[in-house]
Amino acid sequence: MWELLQNPILQITIRSIQISGTATLLASLWSLPLGILVGMKRFPGKQLAKGIFNALLGVPTVALGLILYLLFSRTGAFGFLHLFPSPQAIIIGQAILVTPIIISLSISAVESVDPEITDLAKTLGASEIEASLAVLRESIAGVVLAIVVSFNRAIAELGVALAIGGNIRGFTQVLTTTIALEVNRGEVEYGIQLTFILLAIVFAITALTILIQRRMK
Repeated sequence: MWELLQNPILQITIRSIQISGTATLLASLWSLPLGILVGMKRFPGKQLAKGIFNALLGVPTVALGLILYLLFSRTGAFGFLHLFPSPQAIIIGQAILVTPIIISLSISAVESVDPEITDLAKTLGASEIEASLAVLRESIAGVVLAIVVSFNRAIAELGVALAIGGNIRGFTQVLTTTIALEVNRGEVEYGIQLTFILLAIVFAITALTILIQRRMK
């Protein structure tokens, strides 16, 4: 058992899941409430706000990684936090990366709910919060999908992890950075093995999500 835990591939895989999972959960803390609020409310500039979040979906991870490197490096604005390089820096970077994904998809999920559900809940005496919870229950499948898509995006990205993680063996190495390193070193076979593991994680989580959504329906 101890020898298995010392396996480099297993360690890199576990580290990747931990970092990306933590980043996704962190982003969900502020993204889900904001996405649900924007999806339910009508206010001036709503379409502009949705357009901005949709535009941020296409931010290149290399560009985001460079910006975060400039902020977290010793001479950067947040250099005093001593986060570069570290897993914590990668978590923050990935959380920022997936924030517009969670917001945009949760907005779409909430807006797809029949408005009559909210009206019916209020007619039956429900408060604003209770009516919001009713809408959330109806859109839960879409919200779960937003979280899963965000995790898949986080664990598969390279730019942020490489720029502010440093790809340090046994510390900040994750699947994507290790794949890039091994391919550059000519260890293509090893890189392919790690690629299969990465794809297996993504497909397994997606398949599990589909099963959960079917159960919900």
